[in-house]
Amino acid sequence: MGASELSALLWRERELLELLVFKLDEEQLLLTNGKTRWLQQGTREVEQVLGHVRDAGLARSVEVAAVALDWGTAEDATLRELVAHAPAGPWSEIMAAHLKAMGELTTQIKELRDANEQLLRSAVRSSQETLADVRANTQTYDATGAAGARPTGSRLFDQIL
Repeated sequence: MGASELSALLWRERELLELLVFKLDEEQLLLTNGKTRWLQQGTREVEQVLGHVRDAGLARSVEVAAVALDWGTAEDATLRELVAHAPAGPWSEIMAAHLKAMGELTTQIKELRDANEQLLRSAVRSSQETLADVRANTQTYDATGAAGARPTGSRLFDQIL
């Protein structure tokens, strides 16, 4: 295993991060359009992609450790440290490009996650306010068709009618 295998793993991880951006974007569209019917499915898909991203991250960590030893740096080196210790030639630029792209994707993911969280909080708050407005004593309609409250106190009846 070497730098080319690491690069292939990084490409795969980038593709998964792009898919995660897409799924979070989809989830945001569902939230903004009130399509709560599909929200559970969208959330499940986001979680599945996150599982694949975790697996890819683990594979990357293993490969980074092998390449780091070849390039003369610590086994637990980050991708940024690996770029700094890359040998002269194209690998430095290739790894730097991966690092930059993954950083941009991570920023997009954070922004979408935060926006989706705000939309969810707003939806929960709205639901709670709606439920709080529901009154236990519902009003009935009177003979004129107007909704009126049922009297709860004592009543006087005119028995002369």
